[in-house]
Amino acid sequence: MSTLGEVRLDAGELAAESARLEGAGATETIRWAVSQFGSRVALACSFQDCVVVDLATKVAPGLEVIFLDTGFHFPETLGFVELVRARYGLNLTVTHPDESAAPWPCGTAECCQRRKVEPLFRALEGKSAWLTGLKRSDASTRADAPVVAWDEARQMVKINPLAAWTDAQIASYITDHHLPNHPLLAQGYLSIGCAPTTRPVAPGEDPRAGRWSDSDKTECGLHG
Repeated sequence: MSTLGEVRLDAGELAAESARLEGAGATETIRWAVSQFGSRVALACSFQDCVVVDLATKVAPGLEVIFLDTGFHFPETLGFVELVRARYGLNLTVTHPDESAAPWPCGTAECCQRRKVEPLFRALEGKSAWLTGLKRSDASTRADAPVVAWDEARQMVKINPLAAWTDAQIASYITDHHLPNHPLLAQGYLSIGCAPTTRPVAPGEDPRAGRWSDSDKTECGLHG
């Protein structure tokens, strides 16, 4: 159950809102989220690209943007975060894992839980909703991602304004709006996570194949 202003929406009503926004587009979805939740919504961004940041800050320039610094990102990712921060004058919150993460370096069983999932929980305290850059085209595990849904784990509304976007649409938006590119994309890194568990992919290979390629892991836990 979600409270939107004075209106309480159950799962069915959230599904109906999601269906409406499916056809309305990403900008209208972000506008809806900001109008409903105001300062109680934040955007969590991986900074593989800055498309969702560009869209969101055009609607709400002061929107809080959260970046999860795991301590294992590529230097190029950290540099890209700072480039985007400066370009948009972002209201940026950078999280860091607490001391419980120390025994769990990148690639170990509890790493993502301690360095991503738990820091995001802390960053979203006091919020009623969060925006993501998740796309259905990212992975088979995300193929059915709705635009709007109830996030049971966090007890808040989760909004995926780019859910229906393809990789080609992302690339076209970057070109058409003259956005900066993450420098590793040109080196074959098509899905960019932490340095020890991310590799470039070969031509024709699934973009997600470069993540955790030495294991059967496909998700970090942020999205289920």
